[in-house]
Amino acid sequence: MERDALDAFLRREFPQVADDVVIEEVGEEGAVLRLCTNDRHLRPGGTVSGPTMFMLADVCFYVALLARIGPRALAVTTNCAIDFMRKPAAGQDLRCRARVLKLGRLLAVGDALIYSGGAEDVVARAGLTYALPPERSGT
Repeated sequence: MERDALDAFLRREFPQVADDVVIEEVGEEGAVLRLCTNDRHLRPGGTVSGPTMFMLADVCFYVALLARIGPRALAVTTNCAIDFMRKPAAGQDLRCRARVLKLGRLLAVGDALIYSGGAEDVVARAGLTYALPPERSGT
């Protein structure tokens, strides 16, 4: 799937997050999403919350996966392990780069790296596994 088709798919099938993320890049090698943070994404102490970073990693991998397998809405997270490595800069957008490392018949495995602003240091790293729906389901 191309970027415009993925964006339309998210708006139709997953509107809860469609306005939070911008698909910057998508291709065979993975996807890059940007999250424009605001006050609702912050935790006490003025940093981006863990659940917000989890959402970004999960949605970014979902987009990277759908770019490979097509519009199968019922691909779902079965496992995610996330390491929060450093505090994101306050007031900075987050960028996430996700890759599909293994695409099987029933499962897909990948990773996601989250960066704060334009910094090159990773603020969080996630390993994800998704269960894939049967191809015949169409969703």
